[in-house]
Amino acid sequence: MDKPWLTIIGLTEDGLPGLPDASREALATADLVFGGPRHLALARVADKGRPWPVPFDIAPVLAARGRRVVVLTSGDPFWHGAGGTLAAHLAPDEWVAIPIAGVVALACARLGWRAEDVVTLGLHAAPFTRLRPHLARGCRIIATLRDGAAVATLAEWLRGQGAGSARLTVLERLGGPAERIRRTHAGDIQPDDIAAPVAIAIDGADLPRGTGIGTVPGRPDDGFTHSGQITKFPIRAMTLAALGPRPGALLWDVGGGSGAISVEWALAGGRAICIEPRDDRISLIRANIDDFGVGHLVTPVQGHAPQALSDLPEPDAVFVGGGGSAALFDALWPMLPTGARLVANGVTLETESLLSALSARHGGDLTRIEIARAAPLGGMRGWQLARPVVQWAVTA
Repeated sequence: MDKPWLTIIGLTEDGLPGLPDASREALATADLVFGGPRHLALARVADKGRPWPVPFDIAPVLAARGRRVVVLTSGDPFWHGAGGTLAAHLAPDEWVAIPIAGVVALACARLGWRAEDVVTLGLHAAPFTRLRPHLARGCRIIATLRDGAAVATLAEWLRGQGAGSARLTVLERLGGPAERIRRTHAGDIQPDDIAAPVAIAIDGADLPRGTGIGTVPGRPDDGFTHSGQITKFPIRAMTLAALGPRPGALLWDVGGGSGAISVEWALAGGRAICIEPRDDRISLIRANIDDFGVGHLVTPVQGHAPQALSDLPEPDAVFVGGGGSAALFDALWPMLPTGARLVANGVTLETESLLSALSARHGGDLTRIEIARAAPLGGMRGWQLARPVVQWAVTA
């Protein structure tokens, strides 16, 4: 064939009338058309139509390579659509995409919101906790939902987050003749006749000050589920600063405890693998990554280091908590790729001695951190010292 065999077409609720000529031509000449049942009906493809397998699988499309094939998606094929999945398995000259305005563009056009100022989420297949890093006074969020009933469930979740005053706009069947837009608040009783496909717009203009979680590492300890095994928030903030998180960078969090370091790293835009040998602490780690909405960014691994590290993808940074040993560091150092950052904290004399020796051998910065907080002292107050922490930070 002298042109791509696969055409990925974006479709809205108005079906064929809303498509450009190129999309109509591709549909007319296609041998096979893949899509959801709703998309196939909107495009009126009759016997050419092939509904997606359940669970979703692109294998039937790839098996049709060489024939004239069309894939139908909602609006923009590369925003939570099949476009990205397909492109990852195809050569660039095998496919062409013809997008049209998707749910984000249509919602912004109805609301008068600047798209560059909006957080967009696909909550049709993700937990509502994915909202937590973005939920704050003044936020603007557009999210797709699984179905109409999910609006009431989301409103209930928002109330539980102290965000009952959030303004909600329910956007049903955007771009088609059955489009409907209704405004409500998270604290209201939600309509029970909401039709899919549905999106929700969240406007946080009326949220109380202090709603949501902070954007700087060192979130309060009581925001995490833990049994005392947690890097305390001032030390955590200094540890994250030493690790230097960057978007997409991978952290090995060795001896995860509560997973707080991994959570903070993920909230800063990175990905983390949290290694912890104990069952009870793995449960705490899972609870925290779910609660903070970073389950897609943090992977708990139960096992003992260094054995559990051998098959992991290369890290950009490694954190070792208070349980580091000479054997661990001897095994870990050769695993570090050039440019990777290693930060280790120690609270015992033995670990302090070990980190001092490692610093002398490999270089880096050795810092002693002492924190004191005001606490009751009789009828007055005095300084209560926390255990000092020795921190070694080095770049391989």
